[in-house]
Amino acid sequence: MASPIDIHVEHLTRVEGHGDIFFNAKEGKVENVQWHVTEAPRFFEAMLRGKSYEHLRAITSRICGICSIGHSLASLKATEAALGVEVSEETVLLRRLALHGENMQSHVLHIGYLVVPDLFGVGSVFPMVATHKDAVVKIVGLHRLANFMSDLMCGRTTHPITLQLGGFSRVPTTGELTDLKARLVASKPVISEIAGVLASVKGNVPDFERETEYIALVDENHYALYDGDIGSSDTGSHPVSYYRSITNEYVVGQSTAKYTRHVRDSYFVGALARFNLNESKLNEFGRETAQVLGLKAPVHNPFMNTYAQMVEVADSVEDSILIIDELIERGITGDRATVELKPGRGISAVEVPRGILFHDYTIDSIGNCTKANCIIPTNQNHANIQKDMEGLAPGLVELPEKEIELTLEMLVRAYDPCISCSTHYAKVHFV
Repeated sequence: MASPIDIHVEHLTRVEGHGDIFFNAKEGKVENVQWHVTEAPRFFEAMLRGKSYEHLRAITSRICGICSIGHSLASLKATEAALGVEVSEETVLLRRLALHGENMQSHVLHIGYLVVPDLFGVGSVFPMVATHKDAVVKIVGLHRLANFMSDLMCGRTTHPITLQLGGFSRVPTTGELTDLKARLVASKPVISEIAGVLASVKGNVPDFERETEYIALVDENHYALYDGDIGSSDTGSHPVSYYRSITNEYVVGQSTAKYTRHVRDSYFVGALARFNLNESKLNEFGRETAQVLGLKAPVHNPFMNTYAQMVEVADSVEDSILIIDELIERGITGDRATVELKPGRGISAVEVPRGILFHDYTIDSIGNCTKANCIIPTNQNHANIQKDMEGLAPGLVELPEKEIELTLEMLVRAYDPCISCSTHYAKVHFV
């Protein structure tokens, strides 16, 4: 008779924030498997109420220390939509560059420092300095390049200062962009090499598939990150203004973060969702990297989210080079749109490293925010993590406990969760 299994992972490591895993089995059958979010709730929407529209971006950039550029852009887009501000094409191109910098920075950090140790069977990146020093050094170099790019575009990597309503407070010079382009071009062989390393350990990725709904921005012309409609693998394309009917937030007892669902019990956001919906929009370097990694949409293995992130690093580098060429050819003017106060409501969506992010503001006649809503990618993924655990668990009961524990940890890490960012206040009316 199989021995009882009782696993409790308290405060999973190599993720942002606090989350626990519970797994119980008796006589070879799973009795319980749960993903618990234990972070204290945060109150960013409440912080925004009563604040001037001029301060919303600075406040919401503090929601996340990794996705602060994405939150800033979502905030600016929502505020500009509420005020009726139309930004220039130059501003859009520069903002897309900023978003690419953040996407690269976060993805390289997650791939190189948080997930690759699992694939090489070590507890952290530090043992790999002895066994795979060249690869580790190159990962560090890519991470520094992404930080440099974020600093150039946004004034600093975390909590940007040059992103402003209507445009930028400072734009890069032609010389600075030319230098950035040279660094990006030089990074392409390194990215290809790192992709090759990932491909070499693909056999260590758990063999698990569960079809689900994938949701991400979609656009006819781009691999959508900065702008687009809401795309669903199940229901097609929807305007961003429909976001509440897509997300349908609800509360569960095991989580301080709300869950979401659309037409199924759960859905997936993030790099794998973007890849599944936008593979045909990848540029040449993105497609080449996908081929090296053996990715072809649709991919239903959630562990492959990390591999989709690697594809996006390549796609972001190539797209950034093209954007820089266009900016230099146009000539950089640093123009900013005029911002005039008027009441209104604005809704925005931006793709950040962990998935689609929504900001929704209502601004009154004196310029204060009277209502705000921010729906974070990780809180959209929590239900899907839970459903993946439920699908994965029955195939694990015959394994040693440590292997069960590691596999469940790897599943959560594959989603690259930003757990504390996903915990938002829920107003409860007791009856």
